[in-house]
Amino acid sequence: MANAALTAETGRSTGSASSRRLRAEDKIPGVLYGHGMSPISVAVARRELRVALSGAAGTNTIIDLKVDGKVYPAIVKEMQRHPVRRTVSHIDFQQISMNEEIVVSVPVNLTGTAKAVVSEGGLVDAAVDSIEVRTTPGNMPNEILIDITNMTVHDIVRLADVALPKGVVAVGDPDMPVVTVLTTRAGTEAAAAPAEAAAGEAPAAS
Repeated sequence: MANAALTAETGRSTGSASSRRLRAEDKIPGVLYGHGMSPISVAVARRELRVALSGAAGTNTIIDLKVDGKVYPAIVKEMQRHPVRRTVSHIDFQQISMNEEIVVSVPVNLTGTAKAVVSEGGLVDAAVDSIEVRTTPGNMPNEILIDITNMTVHDIVRLADVALPKGVVAVGDPDMPVVTVLTTRAGTEAAAAPAEAAAGEAPAAS
């Protein structure tokens, strides 16, 4: 798949006043950095950034960032957002090499229905929104799907249990909970009631 293309402007002044002026023009101030290069202050058009990141990979899209006529393969390393409006207020681009490993956060999505959990009034819950992985840009998955079909109320999916594509390695504590089961008190009591009722029945007369 071809990389997304995005053009960045250079020569912007640094400082809050300059950043406010750029945002008023619907542009986002940012910086491009990477191994072996000096950081470059840039600005990108908000609409063009949205288009570049509109594919399946989202914020992990590999971007051909054009800066002063030179193209840098890059990814979005960090986006700062306005605390109220949640619009992007600053963006960090990291130059990458397609042959070198990088660490990125990949979204976690659940698939399937845990009928055993539902029948006992429970709810399967993703304990994290994303997992950090180490991989080369070419192997970077768009998402990590976890099948919860066979989960029971006593199950926990930990980081070490998550199946990842070849060439992708999870970063973090192997025991970190990734998917858990939430049970309500009402659901627990409802599930326990039949067992308690059966235990309280008098034995049949012989």
